[in-house]
Amino acid sequence: MSYYSGDEPHFLEACFLCRKPLGCNSDIFMYRGNTPFCSKECRQEQIEMDESRKKKNWKLSSSSSRSLRKSEGEETSSNKAVRTGTVAVA
Repeated sequence: MSYYSGDEPHFLEACFLCRKPLGCNSDIFMYRGNTPFCSKECRQEQIEMDESRKKKNWKLSSSSSRSLRKSEGEETSSNKAVRTGTVAVA
């Protein structure tokens, strides 16, 4: 039984991670709703990669926020400088 329709394979045709063909009578291990894997090990590896990516993105966004706050703080403190002199408006 083939899951092919046209040129694109059906999403249950192969393991998402290792691309091993999924048999009709073999177990399919699902993750995140519609992502098929041939084994618990492949599914677990994908879960760990997703968690790692999520942590990396969180760290990047956290450090970006700190950098932005720091630069805004520097601008604010430099704007607090007192300027002396005469201003003429025409």
